[in-house]
Amino acid sequence: MKITWLGHAGFRIEFGGQVLLVDPWFTGNPVFPDGRRGEAIAGATHVLVTHGHGDHSGDAPGIAREKGIPVVGKYDLVSWMEKREGIRTIGFNTGGTVRLGEVAVTMVRAAHSSSMAGPDGAPVYVGSEAGFMIAHGGRTIYVSGDTDVMADMAVFQELHQPEIGILSAGGHFTMDMERAAWAARRFFDFKTVIPCHFKTFGLLEQSADRMKAALPGVQVIEPEVMVPITL
Repeated sequence: MKITWLGHAGFRIEFGGQVLLVDPWFTGNPVFPDGRRGEAIAGATHVLVTHGHGDHSGDAPGIAREKGIPVVGKYDLVSWMEKREGIRTIGFNTGGTVRLGEVAVTMVRAAHSSSMAGPDGAPVYVGSEAGFMIAHGGRTIYVSGDTDVMADMAVFQELHQPEIGILSAGGHFTMDMERAAWAARRFFDFKTVIPCHFKTFGLLEQSADRMKAALPGVQVIEPEVMVPITL
């Protein structure tokens, strides 16, 4: 398994013979290096989106069209994309599971919001926010999406038993490092935690030090953009 941070909440996950781009955001992303987009999307098989906000879904249609691959996510959101952008999609909903090759992706709840800018700039709501459980060969990754702590996380652990948590942890719009660490400690039995949705802007957390201090015995990996992590 290889996990590469694309900056902000975006990841390239090479797992079970698939190359999944989760919330890839390149256009306007201040921490993604110029000239490396092609490398980031090379060989991609699917684009997964957790919700409609532009810093998560904005580049999905263009990648899908360029690579001839589907966008996978909340039925309401991807159906809107399909009609507007003329791309292939795989829509499902909370609690549902789709098979992407040999990889099973289950949609789980998150606590955030989900909208896109309408013609007049006002938000248009496009289904609810979500996270994903991505499983293959007895290993499961939990991608939290943008969220706060939820009691539902206890159910996620019991049902899915993820060994890796990719957790939003930048604060202001999502959990911060302390809250994300509390959720990991209280609800999960992770071997590895990778924080995201941080460092992008000044109002977000700039370091994972607080998470590392709060999770002794857990491998907390502070990712670097476009540096693969092999697990």
